[in-house]
Amino acid sequence: MSRITPCLWFDKQAEEAARFYTTLFPDSHIDEVSRAPGDNPSTQAGDVLLVWFTLAGTRFTAVNGGPQFPFTEAVSFQIDCADQAEVDRYWEALIAGGGEPSMCGWLKDRYGLSWQVIPKQMGDYLGGPDAEGAARAMAAMLQMQKLDVEQLRLAHEGVAV
Repeated sequence: MSRITPCLWFDKQAEEAARFYTTLFPDSHIDEVSRAPGDNPSTQAGDVLLVWFTLAGTRFTAVNGGPQFPFTEAVSFQIDCADQAEVDRYWEALIAGGGEPSMCGWLKDRYGLSWQVIPKQMGDYLGGPDAEGAARAMAAMLQMQKLDVEQLRLAHEGVAV
């Protein structure tokens, strides 16, 4: 078991978000929901205070801490996708219900949490010995919101589209 557990601070949506995230990824489930034993600055007695959940095999904590600390792009979670179908599935699910697409495979979900939806091929296209191909792939990526594996491949290979 990991000794580091990411803790996500929500205003009041910790349980809702944890339930949403656990529907998206295999090997995911809610482990425990804890209610506030008494009134405190962020919740009233009986309200959900903490949620422990496992997301793709990694343990997380979600806390209903109040509105003072919203998410920023300074922290994001990267989803390594096997192919374009997986990129499309995660992208669409995460922007549904009020999420916002950004650039270069980044998005914010309906809770304001940032994600990077990245095809596994990105390492091949942006790294390796072909610096010119990597530069073309990077230039193509910088024009995209959701990443398009085929367009990145074509750019890396120098095929005009």
